[in-house]
Formats: sequence, C-alpha cells, structure tokens
Amino acid sequence: MLRDNLSTAITPQPTLQATSEKWYDYPIVVYPHHTDYSGTVWHGQYIAWLEEARIECLRSIGVSFAELVSLGCDLPVVALSVRYHRSLKLGDAAIVRTRITEIEGVKIHWDYKIESPTSQEVYLTGRVTLVTVDRDKGKIMRAIPPNIKDILLKLTGILE
Repeated sequence: MLRDNLSTAITPQPTLQATSEKWYDYPIVVYPHHTDYSGTVWHGQYIAWLEEARIECLRSIGVSFAELVSLGCDLPVVALSVRYHRSLKLGDAAIVRTRITEIEGVKIHWDYKIESPTSQEVYLTGRVTLVTVDRDKGKIMRAIPPNIKDILLKLTGILE
C-alpha cells in the first residue's frame, strides 16, 4: 500500500526529474529458508525482497512485470547499492518500502527501506537502477518508450 513519506532516511537529490513522496509497502516474514545456520537472514535474501517489492509495486497499479516487458523492453538492473543497518532474524516481520525516486533519461532509480512494522528499526536502505533495453536488439534504448514512461510516472504521482 502506498503511504506518505514520514521519514528522511532516503532523501531525493534536488536534480530529480520525477519524484514520489509515497512508498509502496510490501510486508515480509522471515522463514527458515531465508536464513543461515544461526537464524540470521542471508545477505542475498534482502536483494530478492527488493525485487519482489518492485514487482508488487507495479502490480498494485495494475501492471504485471510480464506485461511491461511484453511492451518491447527489458528492465535489467545496472546498479545496486545497499546498506545493511541491522540483521533480520528467523520469525521477524518487516516492511519493504519502495518508490521510484528518479527517472533520468533511460535510467529508473528505485529507493528502498526495510523497516520493522512500527518503523522503529531500519534493517536496510538501498537503491536500484534499471535501464530500458530493446528486447529485439539487445541494446540500451535512447529513451524510455512513452507508454512505459507513462506507467512509471503514474507511480511517482505525476500522472494520476
């Protein structure tokens, strides 16, 4: 569910072309297969949760990722930056929060926070950058196709 930003943990840069003050909230629970032998979440699992949240955020506005790709472009991750603040443990519940914070040429920047349900604990902050790639040519596009850009701008709140 999208909610108003009440935190300044991730602050958009002033040069942003498209910003969102709303986060999409994706609840998670830590299961045994997410953890190592000590019951601590394996570091790579956080990345899987970021992608799940991004896909569900798109689905929340009625766009499946498969449909988005069928419009003619792939959206591969070209940059990933995470900061681990605190470990999640077996049985913990948390919220993965995501939003598009910048659309810059063909780059789409998504920010993330993984927090406790009460927002008292921050487990991870991060950013993922995607680019639009022509599916047929296998090359980065010169611009985001208008139909895809409209979908992405809808998430930022610029198009309602």
